[in-house]
Amino acid sequence: MSKVAAELKYSAEHEWVAADGAGPVGIGISAVAADALGDIVYVDLPEVGSAVTAGQTCGEVESTKSVSDLYSPVTGEVTEVNSAVVEDPALINNDPYGAGWLFKVAAESDGPLLSAEEYASKNGGEL
Repeated sequence: MSKVAAELKYSAEHEWVAADGAGPVGIGISAVAADALGDIVYVDLPEVGSAVTAGQTCGEVESTKSVSDLYSPVTGEVTEVNSAVVEDPALINNDPYGAGWLFKVAAESDGPLLSAEEYASKNGGEL
């Protein structure tokens, strides 16, 4: 079973949100999604300064199996993109909740988010 990080919130589309209440929120894809995709070989992320809208596509993740749209779980402005993951997309498979984060957003509002428990029970992950 794939790991679900208890301290994060999740979208139904498998993105996670890390918010500490101060500053931009971090966004990535869950281990459940990374495991389902298989070996990730390419990511297309939104540009710094661009606006993203909760529930709307903002990029894509390509694996040896398929291409999946990336959805923003929050609405706001992109403040940072993880250039390391663009250069080495395998970081997402190896450490989806750490070095494999995707981008950060100065969030104005959240989309509908699930708790870690809700996400794990819907998607077969373990806390």
